Amino acid sequence: MSGAEPAVEPARLRVGCPVWAHAAWKGGFFTAGARRQEFLPQYASVFGAAEANPTFYGLPSRETVARWSVEAPPDFRFCFKFPRTITHDRQLRDAGRETDEFLERLAPLGARLGSFFLQLHSSFGAARLDMLGGYLRKLPATFSYAVEVRAPEFFDAGPAERALDALLAEAGVDRVNFDTRGLFASLADDEFTRDAKRKKPRVPLRTTVTARRPFVRFVGDPEIPRNAPLLDAWADVIAGWLRRGLQPYFFTHHPDDTLAPALARDFQGRVQARYPAAGNPPAWPAEIEAGRAMRQLELL
Repeated sequence: MSGAEPAVEPARLRVGCPVWAHAAWKGGFFTAGARRQEFLPQYASVFGAAEANPTFYGLPSRETVARWSVEAPPDFRFCFKFPRTITHDRQLRDAGRETDEFLERLAPLGARLGSFFLQLHSSFGAARLDMLGGYLRKLPATFSYAVEVRAPEFFDAGPAERALDALLAEAGVDRVNFDTRGLFASLADDEFTRDAKRKKPRVPLRTTVTARRPFVRFVGDPEIPRNAPLLDAWADVIAGWLRRGLQPYFFTHHPDDTLAPALARDFQGRVQARYPAAGNPPAWPAEIEAGRAMRQLELL
């Protein structure tokens, strides 16, 4: 696959969640009676992007991709994760066929495709940077990409990290900035928080920019107010990126994602206070539904 590089877009922040279909959001974020086929349109009426993590485990059917292209508006962006067969099982080695299949399956979404998200295994270190560079150079320039590393040597501010950032910058690929400080500072002791702490990496904070679409994954404390200092700091960073004309993605994670939309809206408001052009957070479908019901009662 090949093609022209993606067109440069104007500065814009796209905030979103790790998923767009979560039944627990019904009646709070989604309308009370929302059906599953309504989840994506309702989600996309509020947020400009979503991490699409299910592709890590398997590819969607062609029929599903076609449905998404109808359900999502043209200015929405899906950030699909590369399959684990590529990143973890093969660790990029001899993965050309799987890569082509992955990109070709999702290509019908066209402009709705955001940055494809390549999450490397924690064992993928500096010794394999040449392999990463070779893999990235073979990817079609039609799309944009972001890479998440987890090997400790890429967080030492030393030669390995500088080499990684230089490689990504040369390839025009963004580095994923993964912030788990809120999660690991949490005092919560519920099952979901404990499980998240077991699974998420505890890596040093980075606010690295190597291309034009900085990619942030923020894993928060389940108690939303406790994230305020961290979100304020990120709002300062994001506002600075927007003033530079960048198009950042910011995805808010919550231990079971029930409150991910609330965390995202909180962050949207903080950015808007610093960069008014980012716009006010939109009303949620459930709030619009409640407003309509209230107006109908007032007419009785």
